[in-house]
Amino acid sequence: MADDAMKTDVQLPAATDLKKPRPKKAPELPILERRNWLIHLHYIRKDYETCKAIIKEQLHETQGMCEYAVYVQALIMRLEGKIQQSLELFQSCAILNPKSSDNLKQVARSLFLLGKHKAAIEVYNEAARLNQKDWEISHNLGVCYIYTKDFRSAEEQLNLALQLNKHDLTYMMLGKIHLLQGDTEKAIDVYKSAVEFSPENTELLTTLGLLYMQLGKYQKAFEHLGNALTYDPNNFKAILAAGSMMQTHGDYDVAMNKYRVAAYSVPESPPLWNNIGMCFFGKKKYVAVSYRLSREHLVLSFDLFYLSPPASLLQAISCLKRANYLSPFDWKILYNLGLVHLTMQQYASAFHFLSAAINLRPRMSELYMLLAVALTNLDDADNARRSYEQAVQLDESNLLVNLNFAVFLYNQGDKKAALLQFQEMERKVNTQVDSNINTEFDPELVEMAQKLGAALQAGENLYWSKPGKDSKSSQRSSSSKPSSSQQPLGTNQALGQAMSSAAGYSKSMQITAEPAADVSSAPSPPTVDPGEPEDEDEVEETAEPAKLKEKKSKPKAVAE
Repeated sequence: MADDAMKTDVQLPAATDLKKPRPKKAPELPILERRNWLIHLHYIRKDYETCKAIIKEQLHETQGMCEYAVYVQALIMRLEGKIQQSLELFQSCAILNPKSSDNLKQVARSLFLLGKHKAAIEVYNEAARLNQKDWEISHNLGVCYIYTKDFRSAEEQLNLALQLNKHDLTYMMLGKIHLLQGDTEKAIDVYKSAVEFSPENTELLTTLGLLYMQLGKYQKAFEHLGNALTYDPNNFKAILAAGSMMQTHGDYDVAMNKYRVAAYSVPESPPLWNNIGMCFFGKKKYVAVSYRLSREHLVLSFDLFYLSPPASLLQAISCLKRANYLSPFDWKILYNLGLVHLTMQQYASAFHFLSAAINLRPRMSELYMLLAVALTNLDDADNARRSYEQAVQLDESNLLVNLNFAVFLYNQGDKKAALLQFQEMERKVNTQVDSNINTEFDPELVEMAQKLGAALQAGENLYWSKPGKDSKSSQRSSSSKPSSSQQPLGTNQALGQAMSSAAGYSKSMQITAEPAADVSSAPSPPTVDPGEPEDEDEVEETAEPAKLKEKKSKPKAVAE
């Protein structure tokens, strides 16, 4: 028994010394995928030359059957601007793996970049059948439909994308569709939902503020623009919009301080210099702008000098001409230049800039009216009359056009035609009062209309002629040359509405500042989908009207 126990004790350790099995060798990658990791590494490092060399070797070994190598090569081609070659390579990827929605998405994107929007829609729809839960496909379909002007389908696709995955860019696109359709209220609702989802997105806050500016809700606009500047104090669009709003309300000093901040980040902005110029025009005080160059960038400073008022207008012209140099086809800058030159009685220069503005904006009646003022002071009564007639033909609600034309006709001795224009002005006044569009009229416009009405033995039915009415107007009349055969009616005043363009997106956002936001183009998609259309956003602001004194002798035009 003892011997058996000893044997058992000896055998136990032997059982524990069994050899452990060797670990199995890691399986080798298929030859088609062997260098994919290296290709990916160099691609994300943006080392494209090395990446292309590795792709070339990989495709040579696999005889062009490596899907990932072809895919990355197509991406690099697109980055280099070779869109057609990238399209062909993505189509090869789709042939190698026809069940991949990613390959079809890239094929559709290349078609979009080539301007083939309908073909891109077909490919995106095919990709959507393979993957119905991809928000990017729905988003990009919405972008394509925008370019084909199918806004209803675009709205459906963008709403579907939001149901799948909420994203800032989708909200922006949906809001801009409503802007393109002219429905500002719906656009504001969309942007409010977007701000609730992403409260720190400065672009959303700025756009919402600009839309409130368009509707005249300045308190809400200032609130959202202030929030945007809280998150990004150097946000150029928000600074320019806030400055423009202050400028509209006559707070030129605060607006100048805002523009000084904006000048550090974007010193070559046409809307910025346009608004600075109109600040000088509005102030007409002893302020001058000076520039100094540091090693890093242009520094803008506003220094106080004892200048005469005409000198401040020269500063306005200087800033506006800088804006015109940076953006020669912006009609608002040309409009402002014409207005300032009229104020300085430089009628030839005013004619030059107003004519250029009309070529860019041929449907704006105020431009023809100001052109008629310049022509009147240049002793070209025939062309001035033609310009007034064109302004009247284009205008539907501006009292100023008819009043100025009536004064011009009266001073030319055509009382019958002047009476017709005066009666048309009466009709517009009554229409505005009845619809509560405007019940306050400028005292100078009222005074001029009363004088003209007395001279024509008309005007008893005017709104401000009725007892108990105390009215003001927001517009003024423009100056005409007196006729030699009768006593001139007095001076007219030129339209002083100065519109400024800034960024961003109405027309904006011809916010411009057109936003003031012009939304005349489709908004931009995310980086993973079709390329973004050009967008112009602009801010509109109004400067004080300029009063043009009547000259009884032929004025001496000063060409700038």
